[in-house]
Amino acid sequence: MGSGDAARTSEERVADGPLTGRTVAVVHAAWHSCGSYQVNVSQINAYKALGARAISVAMMDVPSPPPPGGRWADYIAATKDLAADRRYYATPPRGGLWTSRLLKDGWWPLIHGNQAKWLIELAKLAPLPTGLETERIDLIHANHYFTLPLARRLRGASQAPIICETQDIQARQYVLRNQGGFFVPPYTTYEDMLAVELDWTGQADLCFHLNEEEHREFGRLLPQVRHALVYPAVAPVPLSEKGRGIVIVASDNYANFVSLRWFLNEVLPLAGDVPVSIYGNIDAGVKNRDKALYEAHRARFKGRVADLGAVYADAACILLPTVEGHGLSIKAVEALSSGAPLIATSAAFRGMGVDSSGLANVTLREDAPGFAAALRETSAKLRVGSLPRDCATSDTRRLYDAVFSPRAYADALARIAVPLLERARPPAPRCARTEQP
Repeated sequence: MGSGDAARTSEERVADGPLTGRTVAVVHAAWHSCGSYQVNVSQINAYKALGARAISVAMMDVPSPPPPGGRWADYIAATKDLAADRRYYATPPRGGLWTSRLLKDGWWPLIHGNQAKWLIELAKLAPLPTGLETERIDLIHANHYFTLPLARRLRGASQAPIICETQDIQARQYVLRNQGGFFVPPYTTYEDMLAVELDWTGQADLCFHLNEEEHREFGRLLPQVRHALVYPAVAPVPLSEKGRGIVIVASDNYANFVSLRWFLNEVLPLAGDVPVSIYGNIDAGVKNRDKALYEAHRARFKGRVADLGAVYADAACILLPTVEGHGLSIKAVEALSSGAPLIATSAAFRGMGVDSSGLANVTLREDAPGFAAALRETSAKLRVGSLPRDCATSDTRRLYDAVFSPRAYADALARIAVPLLERARPPAPRCARTEQP
């Protein structure tokens, strides 16, 4: 697999930061247009702000031709803001799909719903991208347990420490996803998938967790591993100062589909004629899973837009009708940064460790009638121009600045990464190209 050119953005490296002279490899899934991708963008920016040279190693989670073929064209086109000094692309080859090993260890578990095992076996097949053998890697920041087979090969014989950023207990996500899939009995259990996830997560030198619940759970499940709670940095969206519409922003995953289905089926019929626009690629998920629901609300779906910042800038109110999902919601953090009035369920703020009921510009409603009533009231205020516009000084914007801003995240990274590097052998040797395990 080939390497990409260095990305050039407005993000600048600090010449005298605590990681100056170090190279950090951020290993992540080749996803875009979702919360995990925004986390990856923030990781790259934070390491550069600390003085490091930051490279991206993106792993496709489906068999694919090498870039720019297959899904890589869409991924590369949608990730131009990933400000890595150099980008590499790792792909499980299609040619390895029918090996006896993958049939036994990957396909067979998958047809019974074991997505955890399937992703690990794919990662084992992905060779190191060409060009990585010339890199001198000091620290590897791997995202999700299933990138660890690739991260371990990247480390080779060096002593570069590996951080695993968990981004939720993935086995929970697979259980949700399996509800909408086609699998055959005997069905894989949550415990089966969790065992795979823990086996690989436990091989990291340190685990990052993005919310309080997963920090607590992983600490209990893997007591032998060092753990740290580090809230993610999310790039701030524009302040919602124009205030002209009521919006929902959501990416396509099963939990978001369940939440949006609740909103469309149970809340909107009680809200009257309230205009609500829905942005993000959740439109494709609703269309695929419930075509009748999509058709009934087709006019509300605006799809993925090139300038999501303009959507936030134009929002008078942002809705977070969350009834399903695990882990900290990146879209909820984006909404906080906008400073806009929010109508939300308490589940939207899961894992943040804050009392959302104390935020002056947040209206919390847990059931459909209450959510609909708040929506009607907000719509009425919008019509007469009485919604608050003090976005820059709102409670949610102040919370974002203190906890989820890039500066807060970079400071947390420095407190953890610097001691890890000091314990490792400096400088890190060139990574060796090794055979798949």
